[in-house]
Amino acid sequence: MKDWRWAFLGLVCFGLVLRIGAVERGRGQPTERISGSAGDVLEDDPVGRLKVFVYELPSKYNKKILQKDPRCLTHMFAAEIFMHRFLLSSPVRTLNPAEADWFYTPVYSTCDLTPNGLPLPFKSPRMMRSAIQLISSNWPYWNRTEGADHFFIVPHDFGACFHYLEEKAIERRILTLLQRATLVQTFGQKNHVCLKDGSITIPPYAPPQKMEAHLIPPHIPRSIFVYFRGLFYDVGNDPEGGYYARGARAAVWENFKDNPLFDISTEHPTTYYEDMQRAIFCLCPLGWAPWSPRLVEAVIFGCIPVIIADDIVLPFADAIPWEDIGVFVDEKDVPNLDTILTSIPPEVILRKQRLLANPSMKQAMLFPQPAQSGDAFHQILNGLARKLPHDKSVYLKAGEKVLNWTAGPVADLKPW
Repeated sequence: MKDWRWAFLGLVCFGLVLRIGAVERGRGQPTERISGSAGDVLEDDPVGRLKVFVYELPSKYNKKILQKDPRCLTHMFAAEIFMHRFLLSSPVRTLNPAEADWFYTPVYSTCDLTPNGLPLPFKSPRMMRSAIQLISSNWPYWNRTEGADHFFIVPHDFGACFHYLEEKAIERRILTLLQRATLVQTFGQKNHVCLKDGSITIPPYAPPQKMEAHLIPPHIPRSIFVYFRGLFYDVGNDPEGGYYARGARAAVWENFKDNPLFDISTEHPTTYYEDMQRAIFCLCPLGWAPWSPRLVEAVIFGCIPVIIADDIVLPFADAIPWEDIGVFVDEKDVPNLDTILTSIPPEVILRKQRLLANPSMKQAMLFPQPAQSGDAFHQILNGLARKLPHDKSVYLKAGEKVLNWTAGPVADLKPW
């Protein structure tokens, strides 16, 4: 009886999907403007509201690292590279540090890849400490605030905690020398030691040109109800299967692998991007960290993101109305995903799709080259501008010290 019910429900929802898809993707479909503060921020222009001084570091901190392994240009942490390039030609850049509101130190801390292309952050603390020693020795600006008017791009899984395993990252905590700086990072989870108060949370990098090359004709209906491709278990790093994704991905597989409404698999087809454009809902569950590039891909392809990551801090949360465009499911409620998603009224689904169709929404999630108005670069600048003016208390008195240069693991103190 249960199998019959699922088959019947699948047929009913399949028809609903076709109708919704035909309406949403039909010719002449108007986009819906995002009203309120979110829309205002998305359309805001930070130029003229702040000035950024870019430190000129020896190439061993950035360009030579990239030359050694160009794969860094395409992995999900590449925002550190493209933000550097963007700032060098941005109208907010100033060559006069005396007039700067912010100081940026271009260190490519995630461009140390394994043969499989996975970034290892083990050298990052020494590299970052070395760069800070350099700027504090050659310029006076770090010393007057100990970094409170400086920002750093730290896009690895757990930001400036510089470890890929959460328990080790929590043990390390944020690198002491970055405690006063503003961190621009992909990782965001409420009340977590690796998310510093005042950090700017950004989306992971996803290649804009590659996604654009896979766009399908707008009249093709969304014939997939729920879509997901990725790991459900990380056997190599979590052999018992209970820690990876806090069990949420395993719950998706165990409960819905045979459900006709769910197109889920570990296989990654060549039609992955096209399939997302044919889906109404795209699952965005946590992995080892709360986020993944699926969130960016879902927004770009107009697939309603189903965010499964308790306490996640989403990118540009003051600019993007995530509650309006996404669906949030608690990790404990994953077994009820089918009921939750089939209970959403068609008119609510249609409104989410109209909002996702807004070009400014998609633009805010991307790091295009060259930069474009309202893109992720500009959203970062907006975040920095909203933190101005700096409070007078950030400036230290002559000889005053706050940070402990020798704090942290002994290995971090070795020269880089």
